[in-house]
Amino acid sequence: MKQQLLLIFLFFCLTSNAQLLQEKTQFTRQDTLRGSITPEREWWDLTYYHLDIEVKPDEKFISGKNTIQYKVLEPNQILQIDLQKPMQITKVLQNEKLCNVERDGNAFFITLNNEQKEGAINTIEVYYEGYPREAKRAPWDGGFSWKKDDNGKHFVATSCQGLGASVWWPNKDHGYDEVDSMLISVTYPKGLKNISNGRLRNITLNNNDTETSHWFVNNPINNYGVNVNIGDYASFSETYEGENGDLDMYYWVLKDNLDIAKEHFKDAPKMMKAFEYWFGPYPFYEDSFKLVEVPYLGMEHQSSVTYGNQYKKGYLGRDLSRTGWGLKFDFIIIHEAGHEWFANNITNRDVADMWLHEGFTAYSENLFLDYYYGKEASADYVIGTRVNIQNDRPLIGTYNVNREGSSDMYYKGANMLHTLRQLIEDDELWREILRGLNSEFYHQTVTTKQIEDYISEKTKKDLTAFFNQYLRDTRIPTLEYKFKNSELKFRYVDIVEDFDMPIEIEIGGKSEWIFPTSEWKTKTIGSLDFKVDRDYYIYTKKI
Repeated sequence: MKQQLLLIFLFFCLTSNAQLLQEKTQFTRQDTLRGSITPEREWWDLTYYHLDIEVKPDEKFISGKNTIQYKVLEPNQILQIDLQKPMQITKVLQNEKLCNVERDGNAFFITLNNEQKEGAINTIEVYYEGYPREAKRAPWDGGFSWKKDDNGKHFVATSCQGLGASVWWPNKDHGYDEVDSMLISVTYPKGLKNISNGRLRNITLNNNDTETSHWFVNNPINNYGVNVNIGDYASFSETYEGENGDLDMYYWVLKDNLDIAKEHFKDAPKMMKAFEYWFGPYPFYEDSFKLVEVPYLGMEHQSSVTYGNQYKKGYLGRDLSRTGWGLKFDFIIIHEAGHEWFANNITNRDVADMWLHEGFTAYSENLFLDYYYGKEASADYVIGTRVNIQNDRPLIGTYNVNREGSSDMYYKGANMLHTLRQLIEDDELWREILRGLNSEFYHQTVTTKQIEDYISEKTKKDLTAFFNQYLRDTRIPTLEYKFKNSELKFRYVDIVEDFDMPIEIEIGGKSEWIFPTSEWKTKTIGSLDFKVDRDYYIYTKKI
């Protein structure tokens, strides 16, 4: 019992970032400023960032500037940039002239001096500094993690999903607009290394016992995917022959862990092979793929996936499915790297739709097992994770106020997708849909409706009620049934309007389809040996 309780606790730690905003029923102006596409955001389109900062681990202090390039979509003179307390914007320049800046909580409204003409490409420089929020329990309650390794050397990392990238750097902190490309310049103490997103262009040796690394991201990137990782790193690499050619895979770990990492990280190319099969080509060949060791569990930072699973299989050595299959892989490598397709390639436009990130990626865990161990193993795993589902709130959160849905977005989302695979009855078509999503919405921000419509179109099925049931309602369909002589009577309860999902049953060892609705139906059967196919996420109740 103690082991089971501990496992449940670990899972809720995993998903608690999705619960940080759950208790909130009243929303503030700050929620709206953060979560909506304000007039001061919508008139300009991000094209380029150059984040240039110095990190001082001894002082837990950072300073620098973000150069923001943008395209004017329609004339306006006021631009919103976000930066959370206690960080401070010290000045903003456009064409070397100071701009007026007014602060409203975590939002800064910048009055631009130059006329903003439609179609123009303009730039501002945002200077800032401060003692950024220190992560209390990274990555769920994130910020900067100021740690030291076993040799007493600084071990520093950022994590900010949910909390927002504006916790440590000034940016347009809303998911709808991703910057097209980015340069990340980080100055840090000499003798350490900084690993960020994209590819390393060069390292500058400074005269004050510091170095500056310059990492360039060639592809669009979401704000929370940007990271800084500073430590006493060693590295190794390999070339993976992928669908789009040679993919550089780099591994950055603490020097003392180099040997164990070379063995343990063999899950990484296995992951790449399975996910390119299911989801299509890795979306960021130009930027490479990296695993970077950090002093917290891990996060899906784009092309710089962070790792802290203590070189154990499963989730810190545990199996979230309780089936044994979860110990066949390193959870953090598989789950966080799966986000390269669902979160980094396809990104939710509003955080209310974060199930698109976590549902598909939790589902990727069982697809990894499917690829290497077969359908029954993968079904065992995803069905086993149902024990973690609470059905407390809908998977979709509240739009325009930066509110996520329930933490059930992980494994209820995964089981919804597993159920959908059964309804399609065509595994090749299902694979085409998963790959098609990553092609159709390549490097895009999306809404739930876009994904629903795409899947409905490709399956030629009206899935409106199906998605309403599992995404927007907390109830799980319950099949009530009873026997009378040689007849089976059945119906659904706890369902949304028009929910009529067919399911497979087994009668006397033979598989058949039934088509329940909210009304009682009758089927003549020759045996009372009856069970519902376990692959469908429903409840059953004999009455």
